[in-house]
Amino acid sequence: MAKRKTYHHGDLRQALIEAALTLISEKNVESVSLRDVARRVGVSHAAPYRHFADKDALLVAVAVEGFQLLHDDLEAAAQNTPDHPLQQLQNIGIAYVHFAITHAAHYHLMFGAYRTTALQPPANLVQAADNTFDVLVNAIMRAQQLGLMRSDDPKQLALAAWSLVHGLAMLVMDGQIPEFNPESVTSLSTAMTQLLLEGIVIPSTPSMGSIINE
Repeated sequence: MAKRKTYHHGDLRQALIEAALTLISEKNVESVSLRDVARRVGVSHAAPYRHFADKDALLVAVAVEGFQLLHDDLEAAAQNTPDHPLQQLQNIGIAYVHFAITHAAHYHLMFGAYRTTALQPPANLVQAADNTFDVLVNAIMRAQQLGLMRSDDPKQLALAAWSLVHGLAMLVMDGQIPEFNPESVTSLSTAMTQLLLEGIVIPSTPSMGSIINE
């Protein structure tokens, strides 16, 4: 009888997270179990419990990692044009859609494909999500401080912007946009975010097209 391949090195916790992501990609969130994850990694069925109390705890860790990755992508996109807050907002929107497409397993889990049994989401998950949303809020506040954007509640404006790019990302991921191809992600995201910005900037602000072409 063949002996079980055991896990002898590296970061077991991260290996379990990556195995969960693989299962989500191959099947769905509901199909993930600690037993199957352990089998993928090549450890005993009891090994995952050293790091995760149950399946919910593992999925929370996957979602937290996803928000951290998205946060870093959005921050990097904003820093590409640190002196142009309107362009920062467009960069953030484009980066958001790219993230959704390239990290589909993370994304579906982060935004509702599975709900944990807890009545309240864990504090670390709430904090990771809030930190990511704040990248967008902060960019809007910078634009407001420079008089480039209407002085509405920045969180409401951020919610409007998020709704647009999240909806676009879901349409793309669900195959609802005819003749879409990966190469058109940037152009489509640019067009959608430009339409949004032209609706919330101060009327005297130059159009996004003129800003981008400078």
